[in-house]
Amino acid sequence: MLRPPSLLLSHPAHFLSLGFGSGLAPKAPGTAGTLVAFPLYFLLQGSPLFWVWGAAFVLVGIWACGVTGRALGEHDHGSIVWDEIAAFLLVLPFAPPTLAGYALAFALFRLFDIWKPFPIGWLDARVHGGLGVMLDDLVAALYAVVVLLLAARWM
Repeated sequence: MLRPPSLLLSHPAHFLSLGFGSGLAPKAPGTAGTLVAFPLYFLLQGSPLFWVWGAAFVLVGIWACGVTGRALGEHDHGSIVWDEIAAFLLVLPFAPPTLAGYALAFALFRLFDIWKPFPIGWLDARVHGGLGVMLDDLVAALYAVVVLLLAARWM
């Protein structure tokens, strides 16, 4: 079985699913991958096609994460972080555009991604392949967006 570092540049799917290398971080690769969404967001945020790009990132992620999971012999290997990148990218438009707002969005997304409250953990355990890799993070993103919107109503 190949190891993630040797996969990184061997196929475009691996380069994406390993988060341009951020998934190779020795500690907290999911957190490192989530941080990669920030420059992508700032690059795309003014685009009238932002949501089209977001959907494309998710669809390409299903394919890329599936390819890399099969190559690694583990459907949701810890080094696969495109799911965090694509899902968190979809959270950022709902964050207040301040350092504190972005930090709150980041913390909420990571909380739900790690904690995996129902149905995130249930989906993670039952849906495999690239779709399964992406799906639990998309639900974590939805939870983060809901909390951000509720917090905005209180402020």
